[in-house]
Amino acid sequence: MDKIRAFTRGRSQAMAEGRLLMGVPMSRHTTFGIGGPADCMYLPNGAEDTLHALQDARAMGLAVTLIGNGSNLLVRDGGIEGLVIKIAAPMSRVEASGHDGWIAQGGISLARLSAVACQMGLGGLAFASGIPGALGGGLCMNAGAYGGTLSDVVEAVRIVGDDGLRWVEASRLHFAYRHSEIPRLGIAVEARLKLHPAPVEEIRCQMADLAKRRREKQPLAYKSAGSYFKRPEGDYAARLIEAAGLKGLTVGGAQVSGLHAGFVINLGGATAGDVLALEKQIVSRVEQQFGIRLEREVRVIGRE
Repeated sequence: MDKIRAFTRGRSQAMAEGRLLMGVPMSRHTTFGIGGPADCMYLPNGAEDTLHALQDARAMGLAVTLIGNGSNLLVRDGGIEGLVIKIAAPMSRVEASGHDGWIAQGGISLARLSAVACQMGLGGLAFASGIPGALGGGLCMNAGAYGGTLSDVVEAVRIVGDDGLRWVEASRLHFAYRHSEIPRLGIAVEARLKLHPAPVEEIRCQMADLAKRRREKQPLAYKSAGSYFKRPEGDYAARLIEAAGLKGLTVGGAQVSGLHAGFVINLGGATAGDVLALEKQIVSRVEQQFGIRLEREVRVIGRE
């Protein structure tokens, strides 16, 4: 904790616009509602103070963990050592970049970004209207749903790394299924998006249809991290889990959703230990029955 105290006392003036929080329960900062405390959390207001926070932490030898809206994330019960940089609501501005393009900050929620695009008659983001994450985190994992992915609309990403701030063209980020090179390069703080004109009512109808499908098929009444497993080649994780008879399987406060077997839900009071023990059973049973080893999509971080 000496490094944390030194960091909070000596943080640069360039970080003054952001918020610094101590001992924050990560259960408040994840859609799973699970996770022990972070030693220290910083919510920057822009690219420059994100850079200075990273530089200050590196200079003091602090471990740095990046999060966005906390979806697709499981924080272990021991919490997170060092500094958590959260790219969230304070970084949610959007600026026009040509008649059909934008520069959006990484903290804007994908739901809000989709809604703004709809209001402006720009298509290409309707698929993201129900994804619970923020743009920055979504870019890192190339988030997608219902046949669309962020890589379809991204031209370039502005990244904060150990070497400073720079724009990186999408072609150099090697977007693939639930993958990009961004986590290796640094922190996604902005993106330049290329959309296309479309009738507002047409976009609204598409978004309403996707919202209806989500309500019918996904356990939205419970906290979760979204789809827990990646889609195995040629099949679906949910189909395999259901076929293995695992719907409703429960460990502590964690359960395989009875509505959609691809979701692990928090019934209330679930721990990371509960979720990981449940995951182990799922993976083992599916592999035994079908010879397919499921791979976790959710990112797991923190101390045991």
